[in-house]
Amino acid sequence: MRYCFQLLGFCILTILHTGCNFKSNHADLILHNAVGLVCDGSPLNASSIAIAIENGKIVATGPEREILNSFNADVKIDLRQAVVYPGLIDAHAHFTGYALSTLEVDLVGSESYDEVLSRLKTFSKSHTSGWLTGRGWDQNKWTPSTYPTLTLLDNLFPSRPVAIRRIDGHALLANSAALRIAGMTEVRSIKGGEMISFEDGSPSGVLIDGAADSLLAFIPPHDGPTKDVALIQAQHDLFALGLTTVVDAGLDVADIRRIDSLHRTGDLKIRIVAMASGTYPNLDSAFAIGPHRTDRLIAQSIKFYMDGSLGSRGAALLEPYSDRQTHSGFIFQDSAEFRTTLDLANELGFQVATHCIGDSAVRNVLNLYNSVLGGQNDKRWRIEHAQVVSPSDLPLFTSASVIPSVQPTHATSDMYWAGKRLGRNRIRTAYAYRDLQDVLGLLPLGTDMPVEDIDPRKTFYAATIRKDSEGYPSEGYHIDQSISRESALYGMTLWAAIANFHEEEVGSIEVGKWADLVVMDRNLLTTDPDQILDTKILRTFVAGVQTYDSSK
Repeated sequence: MRYCFQLLGFCILTILHTGCNFKSNHADLILHNAVGLVCDGSPLNASSIAIAIENGKIVATGPEREILNSFNADVKIDLRQAVVYPGLIDAHAHFTGYALSTLEVDLVGSESYDEVLSRLKTFSKSHTSGWLTGRGWDQNKWTPSTYPTLTLLDNLFPSRPVAIRRIDGHALLANSAALRIAGMTEVRSIKGGEMISFEDGSPSGVLIDGAADSLLAFIPPHDGPTKDVALIQAQHDLFALGLTTVVDAGLDVADIRRIDSLHRTGDLKIRIVAMASGTYPNLDSAFAIGPHRTDRLIAQSIKFYMDGSLGSRGAALLEPYSDRQTHSGFIFQDSAEFRTTLDLANELGFQVATHCIGDSAVRNVLNLYNSVLGGQNDKRWRIEHAQVVSPSDLPLFTSASVIPSVQPTHATSDMYWAGKRLGRNRIRTAYAYRDLQDVLGLLPLGTDMPVEDIDPRKTFYAATIRKDSEGYPSEGYHIDQSISRESALYGMTLWAAIANFHEEEVGSIEVGKWADLVVMDRNLLTTDPDQILDTKILRTFVAGVQTYDSSK
């Protein structure tokens, strides 16, 4: 008996002495000595955390000693009290468009038409043949804030076709050579669009919405290998900003297949939620294939357009534009035909998302959604942008469980001129993010890249502080419609995942989910407002694999 007690005592002492090194579970990676914001649906509180990862998924989270005592890991990374978040999700973007824009003239931030021409001239010296294309000009940032014309463009490029898109993609400027190729040398009516003319009735070169699409169809697409390289390189820009999932809103089926192929080869690691473009014949192809998904790709949504943009006066308004009293924008969809298409999408199990910027477009689509869905549901159909919404239409979101998806930097980019477009009364209820959050209790947030900057820190800042990146205006833009920092973080993590039918796999730091994580140098919930945009992205992980390290 004494021997048994002695043996028991020895065992206890041995366990006490060696317990800190006793590990019964294997992990590929342990992240420790971190502060965590897990975004699991509960109130957000930063707390010490360690995370064990095996086969790309989170297998345990908890206090430092608990995880280190329980797991034997191939790799351990000491995060030195940095803050770890779920990988950020961009709930509305154009990733493929962003990737391809890196192959064109970058016109973003051009402060005058002269600067646009200068950039085109410089770019053309190293790209000497074929169409000259670019994107990013915005006449609203110029003085005077008027549309450019083809006159100076023709002087520079009399025979080479040039087509440069406005920042929002809903308008472009073409030179005479491009108009000749497209058969658009005379102004004519175009459904869902407009050809702007000189006083003598000849084309000025500016094409809006449907007219722009007519010309773009004549530009030869990039070949497959060029697209592949652009996509693979572009993902690293996103990883460097903490993005691990991005919604690519409006793709040809061929591009969705390309993304799937690059995922399967392992060259493309970022997760993509692909919304197929709801235009024919692409729509027929998407319907024939049906919804499908892999670990890295979700392709079960169709993206439609109901109107254009506010900046180019293509957004459909219930009342005319305050700065163009004879014009109310464009409605792109015939209601009866669109209803038939929505019924089919619903029958085939697709999620529907529709671009609606003006209040007329929003009302039109909400009424159709309600008619098709017939009440509250879990179909998670979406309104993209929802920039101008009549307050009387807000209940139509709730009645059919329609998710509003917004891009906060639109408010801080448009604030300089949106009041001129909408007038004093309408502008008060535009970009109403707090009201939109209230309709369902969640609000997914995106960047709308390359229309806006790809940086999700700017999304967070614009949503909560309602200022541009220069800190203007000092009091914030319509600050009563800002959302809380907690809501903004959820809008870029769990809420965005919910809007994508992805919440079982990503969006929070929870056991069983993919180890998609971003590590930052500060807590976005508590840092000084003026320092939010200075936040440093230290590391990004997708499925437990480090895809970005700021130290390298």
